[in-house]
Amino acid sequence: MPDRSELLPLNLPVGELLIRGTLTFLGLTLLLRIVGRREAGGLGMTDLLVIVLIADAASAGLTGDAQTLGDGAVLVGTILAWSLLLDAAAHRWPRFAKLYKARPKPLIDRVRLNRRTMRREFMEEAEVMSQLRLHGIEDLRKVRRAHIEPNGLISIIPYEGTEIGETPEPPASWG
Repeated sequence: MPDRSELLPLNLPVGELLIRGTLTFLGLTLLLRIVGRREAGGLGMTDLLVIVLIADAASAGLTGDAQTLGDGAVLVGTILAWSLLLDAAAHRWPRFAKLYKARPKPLIDRVRLNRRTMRREFMEEAEVMSQLRLHGIEDLRKVRRAHIEPNGLISIIPYEGTEIGETPEPPASWG
């Protein structure tokens, strides 16, 4: 059993731990924004990233692999601080939010599938139709708009006055 006095001291300088935590968080955030989401889900990408990084940072201190609990605590604190700081900046400055936060992507517009978004998100038509059915819509012609939201869920805006069993007529201007 290790000496208790060896558990909390830092093996690495605090500055180095801050830089490691910062570079890891910002680098992975950038990569995840470039790659995008690949599945519908309830957690946002940043939420998932923070959970994974905190688990990894904390595990180093828990397992005793060349790091102390103090090292892990500094890394966890750095990751949480960056997460809060970037969320606060996105809330304060809308221009920054456009860069940092994911936006909804159009999936269906006036009954037409957006094949570009589908390719980007690796979605097949069958998956889109499955999502429509989960919303109680069996016919694509009932959907005015649908978006893939930042959390990965699909939001659907049906044509007004459209009942589940009714198919709307496309506007004459489409013709």
